Amino acid sequence: MPKSPKVILLLETSREYGRQLQFGITKYSYFNGPWTFYREPGGRDRTLPQLKDWGAQGIIAHVKDAATARRIVDTDIPAIVKGFKIEGCPLIATDNQAIGIMGAEHLIDHGFRHFAYCGYNNLYWSQERGQAFGARVEQASFEIHNYKPPRVRSWDKELNHMAQWLKSLPKPVGVMACVDDRSQHVLHACKMAGLDVPTEVAIIGVDNDSLICSLANPQLSSIALAAERAGYEAAELLDQLMAGKKVKTQGVLCAPTHVVTRQSTDVMAMEDRMVAKALQYIRSHATETIQVSDVVNGLPISRRALQKRFQAVLGRTILDEIRHTRVSMVAQMLTETNLSIAQIALACGYPGIDHISRSFRTIKHMSPLAYRKRYGQK
Repeated sequence: MPKSPKVILLLETSREYGRQLQFGITKYSYFNGPWTFYREPGGRDRTLPQLKDWGAQGIIAHVKDAATARRIVDTDIPAIVKGFKIEGCPLIATDNQAIGIMGAEHLIDHGFRHFAYCGYNNLYWSQERGQAFGARVEQASFEIHNYKPPRVRSWDKELNHMAQWLKSLPKPVGVMACVDDRSQHVLHACKMAGLDVPTEVAIIGVDNDSLICSLANPQLSSIALAAERAGYEAAELLDQLMAGKKVKTQGVLCAPTHVVTRQSTDVMAMEDRMVAKALQYIRSHATETIQVSDVVNGLPISRRALQKRFQAVLGRTILDEIRHTRVSMVAQMLTETNLSIAQIALACGYPGIDHISRSFRTIKHMSPLAYRKRYGQK
């Protein structure tokens, strides 16, 4: 193999997931290459036949249909693909079951008792996320409402159809959208229906596309994915294939890491106002070493009564909630920053590494270092 392998890179860059994949690929190239890349704007693949003559040794591509798959196979070049599975080519896939479960648990933890899912009927990954979301909601003994698009497809008709669907749902309702684009659609439909976000309808999407989520009003909560890591691992896998090595893996699985909470789910949708106020206190003081007594102080309720209400509403104790909130904050810092575990412990109010490791392992079932290695930046 040449010292500077030529790699065809056909991944869309209009969305966060594609951009993060490419960041991971280029990072691998920087440390292990360098590679020479050929890119098509928007990830288009029409020049693949000509690029065979370019002397490329590898391809990483978003495959949308069977025709594109045939063009990649015809090049007879080692390839890593996403979107459309090709026999013999490792696949970059998202862990849709884990994504759906994370979305459901985020809304359940915010006290919602009514849930809905809005996806795309013709996309398998959307269906898988919806099935996992619904299964987790039903496991918690709640009902799930699924959006069904109109038969005649036009944006105006669908927006009106979605608005009527949202109006028909019991309130307050937590809605998971299959991706951030879809959560933006739900937000537009809420405005058309005159529904307030997040007090009547809370919305969470997937991908944590900062452009979509931050430009929305209110800003949209979203599930972040370890896409940069997946890109790095895909490049590592392609490097082995280009070197003529046989690989046993079927591909790379991109896992969700955490929920980035913004205004669209920044609400405690529960009838028990004492529990809601207690949760607000816990989350606003998560970086402090707070105790159960700190949460109870200032509330016109006894410690025992509040404990009973926590158990009835959330299925866990006040202390459990304090630990879960603090560990979630640690997990986010492990995936989004390069701070050492000692620095994170200090920032999150833990006395030291031993304390943070013990709490983290109890809830996440792995050490902070193992979590960072699995989900953090490469």
